[in-house]
Amino acid sequence: MKIWLPEELYFMRNGNLPQKKNESSFTDKTVVISGSTSGVGKATLFEFVRNGANVVMVARNESKAEQVKQEVFKKYNREIDLIIADFSDFDQVRKAANDILENYNTIDLLINSVGIHTTKRLYNKDGIEMSFCVNHLSVFLFTVLLIPRLKVNPSSRIIQVNSEGHRVNGLRIKDVNFKRRLYTGLRGYGQSKVAQLFTVYELAKRLEDSGVTINAMHPGAVKSNIGGNNGFLYRFWAKYVLVHTLKDPIISAESIYYLGTSQEMKGISGKFYHLTILEKPAWHALKVKKQQPIWELSLKMVGLPIDWEV
Repeated sequence: MKIWLPEELYFMRNGNLPQKKNESSFTDKTVVISGSTSGVGKATLFEFVRNGANVVMVARNESKAEQVKQEVFKKYNREIDLIIADFSDFDQVRKAANDILENYNTIDLLINSVGIHTTKRLYNKDGIEMSFCVNHLSVFLFTVLLIPRLKVNPSSRIIQVNSEGHRVNGLRIKDVNFKRRLYTGLRGYGQSKVAQLFTVYELAKRLEDSGVTINAMHPGAVKSNIGGNNGFLYRFWAKYVLVHTLKDPIISAESIYYLGTSQEMKGISGKFYHLTILEKPAWHALKVKKQQPIWELSLKMVGLPIDWEV
């Protein structure tokens, strides 16, 4: 017996549906992956190395990143490039982007898997709420700075690893730093993912004539280290309770590989996927009138001019 669900609740079943896969290689293509020392990002990195891609790893923790490099070499006898950048610091994000622009002639695929979830209201050195900074603003800055290199290949793609967490909270454009309202980890995380979706839609429109596509995806309920910076109770719950309900991040990696490489995804842009299933986001993430204001706010907050052209 089938259970009927309204479209807005399809996300509750989509993770259990059969997912699409692409078995073709990505040999000699350049892939930039941020947030790739653990969880979804690390599994995705290994998936692309396995399929022949030249991988540029962007990570915050150098010792963990070097360990991943050693694991890759031991398993595949392949070298990957490493760029260190803390996405809580816009200066480091700019430097990472500049290093890539200077050293790589083309980018065939950009995957942003970097992200945090903090139960405490924290701020970076510029006074920006940390989840909004790392999950949205720095990813936004990194992406728009790399657009010139992505445009070299008119069929290049961008994948922003988003989350069903966008459903738990909207976005208050006049209080993104939670100065005038109660902060919780879920509200901060949800707001950052809604902001990211708005800029995905806006960037898709601005890239329409370039051939470059951008999409967002939820990586599924999989094991990761997100939230590992939180307190004892959260870490205990995640390690001994939550982990038993989560799947291997290989399902995320295979889905990202499909979205980033399959011919079926050619020309598709400005969409949200649950793994590989096209999905309707929450109603508050579909407000067209907020897309341009969030785009402009994001440019302002990362220090780029409002009339920035991609």
